Amino acid sequence: MKLPVYFISHGGGPWPYIPAMQASNTALAASLADIPKQLGRTPKAILMVSAHWETQGTFAVMTSPHPAMLYDYYGFPEHTYQIQYPAAGSPELALRVQQLLSGAGLPIAADPERGFDHGAFVPAYVMYPQGNVPMVQLSIDAAYNPALHWELGSALAPLREEDILIIGSGLSYHNLRQIYGGGSEASAQFDAWLQQTVLHAPPEQRAALLASWESAPAARLAHPREDHLIPLMVAAGAAETDPATCVYHEAQAFAGITVSSFRFG
Repeated sequence: MKLPVYFISHGGGPWPYIPAMQASNTALAASLADIPKQLGRTPKAILMVSAHWETQGTFAVMTSPHPAMLYDYYGFPEHTYQIQYPAAGSPELALRVQQLLSGAGLPIAADPERGFDHGAFVPAYVMYPQGNVPMVQLSIDAAYNPALHWELGSALAPLREEDILIIGSGLSYHNLRQIYGGGSEASAQFDAWLQQTVLHAPPEQRAALLASWESAPAARLAHPREDHLIPLMVAAGAAETDPATCVYHEAQAFAGITVSSFRFG
């Protein structure tokens, strides 16, 4: 039976490794920890499409069997720059991704040096704290074309039948400059549109609706730069016409913003 696909709001920085941040992210932690239970089995590997890896003109896939760590955050306690998430890579999965994308006419490059960024290892740690599931990262394209990323997801869809868990990791709201001033209202307006589009619109209309996301209420206030939204396009493309469920929703997260995560299938 094919696995579901997820778009997750991954939270801020290395939050599971900082006690004070853990305390304010209990609902997010519970939602991520519940994903393995929802699956009912351990997947062969995770393919993580993180908002924190952008490439220009071609997608890139991590090929190292033992990925390094990439501490792509600033101003956190010293110990968070010593984190080691022990999951292995999967050259086998990386090769399969290259085959699928090449077969779909999408540009794809191998990256043997890329390490796990926090959009990948943070949620993976909460889901599988022992790092017992291999993980491969796939980049997003820096042009942020929704249709291109939907096409990317569609090309990856066969992996769901191959026991690969596809996760788009971003945030349903990502405007750090406004998070403490106006973020609450903007995130609520945009999240309401997301809920309607992802959960209630006919699945066959998702591609067109998500492609026109900029016309949603408070769209550019919620995502002045849509890097954290684009992984949703990938997840929805891989989901095809499967129904969606909201698996995480908070109206007072972080600085009082509304955030959500979704499962397809």
